[in-house]
Amino acid sequence: MLAATDWLSPHGEFLGISWNLWKIIGWAGNAIFFSRFFVQWYATEKGRQVVVPESFWWLSILGSWMLLLYALFYRRDSVFILANAFNWIPYVRNLIIHRQHQRELQNCRSCSHAAGRTANFCSHCGMKFEESSVSPL
Repeated sequence: MLAATDWLSPHGEFLGISWNLWKIIGWAGNAIFFSRFFVQWYATEKGRQVVVPESFWWLSILGSWMLLLYALFYRRDSVFILANAFNWIPYVRNLIIHRQHQRELQNCRSCSHAAGRTANFCSHCGMKFEESSVSPL
């Protein structure tokens, strides 16, 4: 079994990495950005169809911004900065589209299943939608 001192080198490194605040931000950004794939995978498996949940886009934004901060203030590497400077734009746009879509849904009064604005019947239980069940824009 490894002793606690085996993890640290004499120079204060942990697992061969010299740690500081920016390294923690960079690694945390990487971990958050990577975790979004598990979120998407889980949602797809659960729904038995390809699903990209809203949390995927939030993790994308948070992870990419943390990596951008790491690149700007610690690495100061123009390639790394440019690689992370604009990738948040499609993530934000996807959140906007998701929110617009959510506002356009109507819920079935019988089973609470969500359906598109133009649906006349619930695809889940077959109940007819009433005019008043459509939420205004």
